Amino acid sequence: MSDQPTGDNSDLLNFIASTVEMIRDRMATKDDIARLDAKIDSAEARLSEKIDVEITAVRGDIEQAHLRLNSIDRAISSRLEHVEADMSRMRSVLYLLVRDDPAMLRLLGYEPPSGG
Repeated sequence: MSDQPTGDNSDLLNFIASTVEMIRDRMATKDDIARLDAKIDSAEARLSEKIDVEITAVRGDIEQAHLRLNSIDRAISSRLEHVEADMSRMRSVLYLLVRDDPAMLRLLGYEPPSGG
């Protein structure tokens, strides 16, 4: 804004015209705003699509982890059932051994009952 009015009407008109021209150059037009709005809409659509793809991928990963954990749970449960069955059989055998020979308790670190 180096053009300052000097008192002459033509200078004043030139100053006003250059100021209006400068303001007009800096202002966005409706077309500028429409182009910017279209760019924003396009960016939002791409971002939304990318987010949807990422969410789908994460859901797939979670589902895979869930399936794997279920598989591990079933395997552990099955093995635990086998261990429990084996322990039950061992208790039965131990009971039979100790019933017939109470001295067998020493093998387990117990003192056999005294008396009879």
